[in-house]
Amino acid sequence: MAITRDNHFVPQWYQRGFFERDRSTLAYLDLEPPTKVLSNGRVIQEKSLFDAPTKRCFFRTDLYSTFFGTAVNDEIERKLFGDIDTRGSKAVKAFVGTAAASWNEHFRTFFEYIDIQKLRTPKGLAWLNAQYPTLNQNELMMEMQGIRMLHTTIWTQCVREIVSAEDADVKFIVTDHPVTIYNHALPPEAAQCAFPHDPGIALRASQTLFPLDRNHCLILTNLEYAKNPLTAPLEKRTFARNFRQSIVRTDRIIRKRRLTDIEVSGINHVMKARAQRHIAAGRQEWLYPEKTATGSWSDLAPMLLPPHDELWKFGGETFVGFRDGSVSYQDSFGRTEKEWESLKKVPPAAGGLASNALCGCGSGYIYRICCQSRPAALRPSWTQLSIRERNLALHRGILSILGMDAGKTWNEVRKELTEDQIRDVYYLYEALWPLETDLLSLLPKRDGRPRAVYTGALHPQSIAEFAIGASLYFGELIVENPFVHAGTIAKKYRPTEHPQTYHLEFLKSVAFFLNVMPMVHAGLINLIPNPWTFDYHLHRQTVAMAEARASGLRISPLGEARLEELVRQDGMRDVLMWPWAAHEARIRKNFPEIDDAGCAEMLQELERMKEQDPLTALQDNIFEGGKEGGQMRLMQTAPNFEMTMYLAQATGAFIVTDSAFRWQEILLAARPRLGALPARLQSLATKIADAEFLFPEDPDRIVRLAHDGTLEAYPRLFSEMFRYMASAEVSSPKPNFEAGLAARFARTHEAGQKVLLKRGESGNKGRISCVFSPTGIQDNTINRLLLMSSSEHHLHMVPMAFYIQRPDPAS
Repeated sequence: MAITRDNHFVPQWYQRGFFERDRSTLAYLDLEPPTKVLSNGRVIQEKSLFDAPTKRCFFRTDLYSTFFGTAVNDEIERKLFGDIDTRGSKAVKAFVGTAAASWNEHFRTFFEYIDIQKLRTPKGLAWLNAQYPTLNQNELMMEMQGIRMLHTTIWTQCVREIVSAEDADVKFIVTDHPVTIYNHALPPEAAQCAFPHDPGIALRASQTLFPLDRNHCLILTNLEYAKNPLTAPLEKRTFARNFRQSIVRTDRIIRKRRLTDIEVSGINHVMKARAQRHIAAGRQEWLYPEKTATGSWSDLAPMLLPPHDELWKFGGETFVGFRDGSVSYQDSFGRTEKEWESLKKVPPAAGGLASNALCGCGSGYIYRICCQSRPAALRPSWTQLSIRERNLALHRGILSILGMDAGKTWNEVRKELTEDQIRDVYYLYEALWPLETDLLSLLPKRDGRPRAVYTGALHPQSIAEFAIGASLYFGELIVENPFVHAGTIAKKYRPTEHPQTYHLEFLKSVAFFLNVMPMVHAGLINLIPNPWTFDYHLHRQTVAMAEARASGLRISPLGEARLEELVRQDGMRDVLMWPWAAHEARIRKNFPEIDDAGCAEMLQELERMKEQDPLTALQDNIFEGGKEGGQMRLMQTAPNFEMTMYLAQATGAFIVTDSAFRWQEILLAARPRLGALPARLQSLATKIADAEFLFPEDPDRIVRLAHDGTLEAYPRLFSEMFRYMASAEVSSPKPNFEAGLAARFARTHEAGQKVLLKRGESGNKGRISCVFSPTGIQDNTINRLLLMSSSEHHLHMVPMAFYIQRPDPAS
């Protein structure tokens, strides 16, 4: 079979829709014609305008070919695009027509085709390539297939309009990037539109233009912008989530506008401005729409808006009833829950905040040192309660529900804990974190500030050993909250439905939360919910990736002493919480000769052990339900590797762990790839690894040390390391700078540890191992997840990671 190497990125069947009647060629214009040097040295420009058949238009050799040694494979052209184009041609034809039944039949295929058409062009592939550090051709083709359907959810929820050029003498043109994005606030010369970038489709004022043929053009407009053209054009639309279940009316299309010559030329002007190099039309004169469509870029906006009196067809609330009596709900933006007004904030008026006012992002810092210097795109949301504010609300709620705000001690809480209290706390957590929360908008962005993502055991004992003290060295520490979200758990296991099974897990989560809250309040720890809670697609994808990656790995707490000890102690707590009758029966079975006095003595010792362990519930009736009275026992080492990388890249952070197993996963991802750059910061890594650090464990003392600036030189130093490593791929090594960092670390460390010793600070000693990777700790699947999550300001890789362990790992 002959190999197809000339790949048409605009299919020939689609091009034929732009022919003039009784013609089989297009007027084909090269916007950047090649130059030629003559024998006399004169440079001339080659011909730029042709009459060309579709075979000679919009193709590039080996655009989709994959290579295996010297063998060339064209399966992507033949099989992938062969199938998509076969189905896509029928779908486009259906939407050119007016039969609603055909729209419904081809609805999914139609948007699938538009999505891949946006990605399959040279410009689209260049954009995709720019989202990763390095991709070879085979990897690029793999990522192109992995990222498919990226835009379809948002597009299908847009106002859909098909405008007609049938009454105009000018017809629509076709370009080498036919799916065109227009945003009136981002003209072609804007930095955000520099090749190969387009305005994001999730921006409120972004509209998608796609000519179906010479006489019909699809315009997709975000509902908020269609209803209010004065809305902020560069803010993201509400609930801009790429992958989710959504219900839409497939028969809702506006088809009443028949455009004039000037209006068609305006659309052609937009498409030509966003093309890469080639455009085509049925007639040559249509290739120069700028001659007719005069005015500024933003002047085109009113003409592209759908008729206001037709917007009633879109949006609104949808209720779907099922035979079992259940009802599914969806609002105008695809959310399956109604908005919680209590979680909204009103941003400051146009005058803005005073420099010394509390920042609108809810960080607790004043505006001058928080968001004032950050561009708006790099600020956490100002219109929703921040992560910190929600944690403070949860803290107040826990203290009130458990009676601790009235002076009740922890021992009294353990003795008097009720199922209603457990249920109420989990209900509160669920209310503070609705399933439709846009967590990315609340997370810090890549703003250059010292920040690390912690991954390890989310246990109140282990978190105090190194993690909470690590915030003094590394800056803001992003830590996952151990509370489970009832909305993501099967009903038969939910803490809100079966609180009696959560005594042990509840006490662990509350103890963890109360222990870190002083640092949360001070901004040292950013305690985030599990990102999987709010994005089922992200959850499913990361779990699948983890399963594929772990197929050859041995995952077990055995061999990791700290984790083994936590598992053993939790198992012991489970035993201590047995009913006394069960304890007595077990004692008499194991010690048949024991008398009543001996049995009573052993029972008394078990009671003492229960009271001394702060994480053991003290009620005697927890197991009264028999099998239903068993206790949930979770050992969370979180986030997992994929989510750790995802969070680090999304927030511009490095990674910190105290898990030996997680460290091995990080080392595997940091292995130098073929042609890797030379290692960096080797001397500094050695000095850090040889040093011993004191990690304070008292939360109030940690906050005081941070307030006093005792160790503030460490975060600044780690931030400089981060910036240097983040630019390693595009800048040469700087031996003098590296030597300076190593010397600064030695001075900083000696001075800092002396101060801690002089103050008599208590804590745990540890050592820190480092990974400084010039090509980064990187996995293409993580970059793909970030794109799928509509992240726009993330790192392409994680430049460095640190592993904290006891000075003697066996201790």
